[in-house]
Amino acid sequence: MGRVYNFSAGPAVLPEEVLKEAADEMLDYKGCGMSVMEMSHRSKVFDDIIKEAEQDLRDLMNIPDNYKVLFLQGGASQQFSAIPMNLMKNGVADYIVTGQWAKKAYQEASRYGKAVKIASSEDKTFSYIPDCSDLPIDEDADYVYICENNTIYGTKYKKLPNTKGKTLVADVSSCFLSEPHDVEKYGVIYGGVQKNVGPAGVVIVIIREDLIRDDVMEGTPTMLKYKTQADKDSLYNTPPCYGIYICGKVFKWLKKQGGLQAMKEYNEKKAKILYDFLDESEMFKGTVVKKDRSLMNVPFVTGDKELDAKFVAEAEANGFVNLKGHRTVGGMRASIYNAMPIEGVEKLVEFMKKFEAENK
Repeated sequence: MGRVYNFSAGPAVLPEEVLKEAADEMLDYKGCGMSVMEMSHRSKVFDDIIKEAEQDLRDLMNIPDNYKVLFLQGGASQQFSAIPMNLMKNGVADYIVTGQWAKKAYQEASRYGKAVKIASSEDKTFSYIPDCSDLPIDEDADYVYICENNTIYGTKYKKLPNTKGKTLVADVSSCFLSEPHDVEKYGVIYGGVQKNVGPAGVVIVIIREDLIRDDVMEGTPTMLKYKTQADKDSLYNTPPCYGIYICGKVFKWLKKQGGLQAMKEYNEKKAKILYDFLDESEMFKGTVVKKDRSLMNVPFVTGDKELDAKFVAEAEANGFVNLKGHRTVGGMRASIYNAMPIEGVEKLVEFMKKFEAENK
């Protein structure tokens, strides 16, 4: 069987070039006689891998010297706890809830202090981004938290919130490296890599050094202290070595594509093909307010659950897989991350047109 077009929200499609390189090096990485899966994380060979990956990421994102890059485990969800444990000095944090993951982060923070929901789009099933120009920021808030791109609901902040001088913390799991980010606008910017960067098992945390301190919340596990990880350059314990190695290859692939501005333009072109069709279709409809649409995750529906199910089944039979919407919302969702080629989106639209014509 040939390669399918994989529209999964994560773990998700990776660049074929990267997969082929990894396959070629599976048994013998650069003449060392073993796989990266087998080598010690304390070895010179792996030290070069992780340092090179970090430098390439710094180059791609123009990460300033006063920010640390941490390659960690536990996924983005573990950061829902680590962030309040490390950053809640006054015991207060403000959360903007625009989807399921922001909601979970807010609920988790509520266990450690006073988490304040200062804005939400839950009233309309998270189909828009609320106005964040003049939010009721708590004077004692240690940080303001957002999930920048909402994988399930397909919304994206086009403009960052006005935090009125408070530290901005952002989960960028599903838009990571899809466009340029001004890192200096964030205190912490982090993401699980399994959507747009690498295989599941790695979360990358980019954190300003003044936020890495010893005086964390009492009871914070040693492994969840940013200082523990930063002091040991992500090698306090055995890191997810193979995942980091693949991320490093993706960083090099992104550089070859021309960097993040080039990726943004490519992603805009891809997304436009699908959104333009949804806007003119009589059967398929997008579910997000136009101005807040994500370039990465495109949810859509027919309005008929049986027809949705038929579409998903026939799409899969034709090589378009993982188009079923998240269980909490139903319908369909096409995740069109960096590694999804433009022809994948073009062929999906061709299939959607054909399906519409046959099922009027």
